[in-house]
Amino acid sequence: MPEQNSISAHFQLFEKTGEPFLFENKEFRQKLEPGEVLVKILLSTICGSDLHTIEGKRKEDTPCILGHEAVGEIIAVNSRDGFEIGDRVTWTIADSCGKCPACTEYGLPEKCSELFKYGHASIHKGSGLNGCYATHIHIRRGTHLVKVPDVVSNQAVASANCALATMVNAISKVSKQPKRVVIQGGGVLGIYACALLKEMGVPQIFCLEVKEERFELIEQFGAIAVDAREAEKATQYILDQVGDGVDAVFEVAGIRQLIPQGLALLRPGGDYILVGLVHPDSELGITAEQIIRKCITITGVHNYAPWHLDESVAFLERNHNNFPFDALVSPPYKLEKLSQAVHEAQQQKWARVSVKP
Repeated sequence: MPEQNSISAHFQLFEKTGEPFLFENKEFRQKLEPGEVLVKILLSTICGSDLHTIEGKRKEDTPCILGHEAVGEIIAVNSRDGFEIGDRVTWTIADSCGKCPACTEYGLPEKCSELFKYGHASIHKGSGLNGCYATHIHIRRGTHLVKVPDVVSNQAVASANCALATMVNAISKVSKQPKRVVIQGGGVLGIYACALLKEMGVPQIFCLEVKEERFELIEQFGAIAVDAREAEKATQYILDQVGDGVDAVFEVAGIRQLIPQGLALLRPGGDYILVGLVHPDSELGITAEQIIRKCITITGVHNYAPWHLDESVAFLERNHNNFPFDALVSPPYKLEKLSQAVHEAQQQKWARVSVKP
């Protein structure tokens, strides 16, 4: 590998809400340090958190290159064991130091004291090639890389390093093998939960969803779609099927008003896993007594660790013929048309809208 990498990278720069993306070019001239990798983006997808940033619902360090869900091909690498030029890869959303207590003691490298998150960092940090709405991305030494098996398509794996890995993490938090589960929300997080639980052999999986057009897809991924537009009716329907409640409830809709319903659906001693409420409007309208008297365990899950991404890719490889993963992803928009792709994602017709350089 040459001492100095020199490539011309194109990217969409986000500056602030209400202003258009700036399609720009950057000459990448930086020596790769040991463990670092330069990746050509093959396909990226638009996550809900990207939309929240674009819409002003969350703040990022701008100007920046958004986008953290992607698959790519290694075009340069310096001393990364097991990886070489030409490998198709995905990577953790977070780069961690490997030395702080979160990394070494708590088992939470995603909460590293020196955490760096792709698609969330200013273009002025490092090389600047920090996001996936670009032709290239610079992967740091503390970022976990995973090779993508040949049988797994770009469409199927593009969102594995965010939505799927997060749900692998979430499902690992259930205290015992469940027999009856409710998923609150039939977006991409909920759909992945359906498939993961189905593979685990969970006999009864109920997915609550208000968009009727998602029902068929939910059922294709292994769950019973339950119309959630009338909350009391939906709750009673599930309780009629399961008796004293379900073993676990996964909140993936990001709607705080759903929490009382989730508690009502849980059996005594059940697990409530909160995933979607990662925003300020998340004050829970419940009492401690409701938790204590029912002996409920509530667990919060945010992002994931490297081993969860390993399991995500392995899950896709095992199940590439069992679930229609490609159906979750739209036909790709060109990188130059990112604004159109964002508009399409805001319509919520697809679980994920894809972008291709």
